[in-house]
This record gives sequence, C-alpha cells and structure tokens, in this order.
Amino acid sequence: MILIKEIRFHGRGGQGAVTAADILAVASFKDGKFCQAFPVFGTERRGAPVAAFVRISDSFIRIRSQIYSPDYVVVQDSSLIDVIDVADGLVPGGIILINTEKNAEEFNIKKNVEIYTMNATKIAIDNLGVPIVNTTMLGGFAAITNLVTLKSLKDAIIKRFPNKLAMKNVKAIEIAYNTVVDNL
Repeated sequence: MILIKEIRFHGRGGQGAVTAADILAVASFKDGKFCQAFPVFGTERRGAPVAAFVRISDSFIRIRSQIYSPDYVVVQDSSLIDVIDVADGLVPGGIILINTEKNAEEFNIKKNVEIYTMNATKIAIDNLGVPIVNTTMLGGFAAITNLVTLKSLKDAIIKRFPNKLAMKNVKAIEIAYNTVVDNL
C-alpha cells in the first residue's frame, strides 16, 4: 500500500503560501521522497484567501487531483479561521498548525484533530524584518511532523533565495523548529 501524506496551506495573497508549498516539496525531494506541490487561486489579489497543496510519498504519486482530505493543515493567518473552515476534510487525528499568539485551546475547531500554535509572525519580524511567515511556519511544521528533515528544509531555502535572504530564512526556520520542539 502506498502511503501518501497530504498537506494544505491556507494564507492570504502575498504571504507566500504557494512558495511554502514549493519549498516543502523541494525539501521532501531532497530527503529522497516523491512529491507534488500546486496552488489553488480564487480571486488573484493581495490579501485574498489562497490555498496551496503538497503531497509527499515514499513511492511514485499517480493521483493528480486537488487535496480534499489532508493529513496536515498549515494556517499562516489565523484571521482566516473566521472566514474559512480550515479543518474541512482534515482526516481524523490530523494536525493543524496555526500562526498565532493564542494557545491551541482558544480555537473552537470541533473536530478530532490536534492543534498546534506558534507565533511565526514574531519570529519572522525578529529575523527577516517583515511579517512574511511562510518559511518560519515550515520550521514549525518540520518539528511537529518529522515529514521532512531540518537539513533538507534549510537546503531548499538556500536553493530558493539569494544568499543573505536565505541565511535570514534559515535562522528563522531553526528558531521556529527549536521553539516547537521545546514545547512538544
């Protein structure tokens, strides 16, 4: 049986959800896995809700449809929870990672899922100088799921961004990863 892990990212236009999905796919490829990454757009404008998807498997992936029942959901902007059912289709026992200052218990998501929170905005501002949390969220995601290694994630970042920006993102990923590991 082929085991495929599916991830859905929720963000707003301009927050880098599509880039995060691409980087996660590259990192999983660097770990020797098969992967797919693709976005879904509604109205293509800054600030509009955006979703991006990733599939990761140890075997060739033949399915080519949108992801309807993800194992993991990454929410880059917690205000989307009031607009979108981010847990829609999430498998029982699935995991949601939310960028927020709040604790997981403060979210009223009534499904059999695990909720993790992290203040990726603060980490991003402190390390990147801007509140773009896509790469920072990937550090937390890697710590929670062990779906990709921290090394492959850093390598994917270095490949994606220019040198100075890459190093800032690598630092943000490391801080996010360690912050989540310390709280698990």
